[in-house]
Amino acid sequence: MNISDAILEKSNQYRDYTARNLSRLVQTKSLSTQEKYVVDLIKSMMEDANFDEVFIDELGNVIGRIGNGKKIIAIDGHVDVVDVGNINNWSFNPFSGEIKDGYVLGRGSVDQKGGVAAFITAGKILKELGLQNDVTVYFVGSVMEEDCDGLCWKFIVEEDKIKPDVVIVTEPTKCNIYRGQRGRMEIQVHFNGISAHGSAPERGKNAIYLAAHSLVEIEKLNERLAVDEFLGKGSVTCSQIVSDSPSLCAVADYCRFHLDRRLTFGENKEIALKQIEEIVKPFEGRVELLYYEETSFTGRRYGMEKYYPTWKMELNHPVIQKGVEVYKSLFNSEPVVDKWTFSTNGVVINGLFGIPVIGFGPGDEVYAHAPDEKCPIDDLVKASAFYAMYVQSF
Repeated sequence: MNISDAILEKSNQYRDYTARNLSRLVQTKSLSTQEKYVVDLIKSMMEDANFDEVFIDELGNVIGRIGNGKKIIAIDGHVDVVDVGNINNWSFNPFSGEIKDGYVLGRGSVDQKGGVAAFITAGKILKELGLQNDVTVYFVGSVMEEDCDGLCWKFIVEEDKIKPDVVIVTEPTKCNIYRGQRGRMEIQVHFNGISAHGSAPERGKNAIYLAAHSLVEIEKLNERLAVDEFLGKGSVTCSQIVSDSPSLCAVADYCRFHLDRRLTFGENKEIALKQIEEIVKPFEGRVELLYYEETSFTGRRYGMEKYYPTWKMELNHPVIQKGVEVYKSLFNSEPVVDKWTFSTNGVVINGLFGIPVIGFGPGDEVYAHAPDEKCPIDDLVKASAFYAMYVQSF
């Protein structure tokens, strides 16, 4: 039996094992900065699967290792989830983890504990079959991604001193191969006016009007932003406006708005900030790139700018082509090669550090952050096989 057939046989053999593991992960609620219990659970799952080493770093990322070779590959899945929103929009208990009709149900099953369950199975398979090459594999259950994409990997590279040669990101791809995403930024613009009595607004300077005039121009900017043939168009939109005044009978002396800026390939922080600065300068606006800093469940405080760079792997890059070869060897068909609509840890892994990334994950991204989230068990089986075979082919 060749290696791809052996891996497929084992991934199918462990179908129920993978589904049950995902069910337990879903049942363990883990909002950002509150991942302790699911991290402990994943650690025990990795240990039970006979990983060579398992540890939790200072930020709270749980990292399992198999092998001790020169080539380093990592498989990443974030373990935090968003909350459920309006419970009335769900037709089942979001944290039941019920296994039903070929799916594992619940919050995080797709985004993205399904990837974690699948790579634990992949590790179990690799331990049983043995590594066939000079490789070290890190299996990373990363934290705080929902609050700040890539922060976990900034810590892993800069503090843990782990810098792989390639990372498989297990965000949902419907078991297609993904090779990029638009980046994003969070920007605030502040305006200071001069208050006056509302009966005589001409005596003051209304900060809301300064902001409003700016937003008209920012809306026009959105229409002329750059376009990339693969990733699509950049965008900018206002998502919040806040103002203040001495009273509701006074001219507003302060206003700010929040911008969600999506960056296509070729756009970066400097370009995006300059575009906004040029628009708001006549209205005396002050532009601020926001900063995220938070304390993890371990007590470690850490942060980064809310700038999440665009990244794109070329179709002919060896890391992507290796994925295509692996897919064909396992499933005897051509994979779809596409991109994510949303943001992933790739913004730091590749966007900041230049580490090659390939995306492959169980489930459909349309269920991410949505009610009635569910992950197909068939996808879990395919994903565990893909991860194991990619490592053996690396």
